[in-house]
Amino acid sequence: MTQLKKIFKLGSDLQICRILNGMWQVAGGHGQINLESAVDEMVQYHDDGFTTWDMADIYGPAEEFLGEFRKKLETDEGLSNSQALTKFVPNPGPMTRSIVEHYIDKSITRMNVKSIDLIQFHWWDYNDVNYLDALNNLSKLQDDGKIRHIGITNFDTERMDIMIKHGFNLISNQVQYSILDQRAEVKMVPFCQKHNMNLLTYGTLLGGFLSEKYIRKPEPVKSDLDTLSLQKYKNMIDTWGGWNLFQELLLVLEEIGKKHNTSIANVGTKFILDKPRVAGVIIGARLGISQHRDDNAKVFELVLDADDNSKIISVTSKARDLFEIIGDCGSEYR
Repeated sequence: MTQLKKIFKLGSDLQICRILNGMWQVAGGHGQINLESAVDEMVQYHDDGFTTWDMADIYGPAEEFLGEFRKKLETDEGLSNSQALTKFVPNPGPMTRSIVEHYIDKSITRMNVKSIDLIQFHWWDYNDVNYLDALNNLSKLQDDGKIRHIGITNFDTERMDIMIKHGFNLISNQVQYSILDQRAEVKMVPFCQKHNMNLLTYGTLLGGFLSEKYIRKPEPVKSDLDTLSLQKYKNMIDTWGGWNLFQELLLVLEEIGKKHNTSIANVGTKFILDKPRVAGVIIGARLGISQHRDDNAKVFELVLDADDNSKIISVTSKARDLFEIIGDCGSEYR
């Protein structure tokens, strides 16, 4: 594997930083976040080259934070070098033009943008085929200039195939993808390769579990899991193979990290960024609480070799088959 470029051309006129700043953590359950200090820190992320923000209309005040951040950038150059990706997550039901446009206009206003760089559409119920109407109306809003590009989030490969056959132009799917959860490789990556789509990945660091903090530590009890992310990904660790196997993985990642003078988190991030069709990894930003920008920047200098990957696979090969247990990407939400 080679050293990564920091920028990825996701769309014809959309370049993103390959480590995206995830804003789920401002939605609650990750500690109290102050607007002013959060926005100040967003400017620091931007100045350090982490220019791409990932959020959703259901992530509490995330879109408003982005809007305030854009006011602080002030210059046209600063604004043009920042990318704002959000999600459209409606309740299932009729998806008329007026309904879809109402929510997109709301996001545009909150985010203080003229056009949304990438709207990532999520749908809770596959049995309700109104998701096709939603995509049709999103496409019309793209034609009107309110949306630059359309992607999806947490859809499975079967539904992606339906969308492509209906003629929708989708550039990305955002899915869970990590050393533990490699379900995307079964069906989705080959599909993306065929149809020139890319993946944006989350959960890559398991909400913080993939770090030195948890190595050689006893299995945490429920009261130790003080964020929604830790609660979510502890369940994933249990399903994957349990705490003992996870410790075995952390020891291997520590060994690889020491070899390259880098962190466990960086090894986990680079392992996924090296995968085919992965455009970027979303790393949660606990704005005003903690930051790992200096460490994250080292990912772009890290080169994992065949021996490193072999050691990782020697552990993951002992785990349960998550595709068989959970199903394709996104199935955990339905």
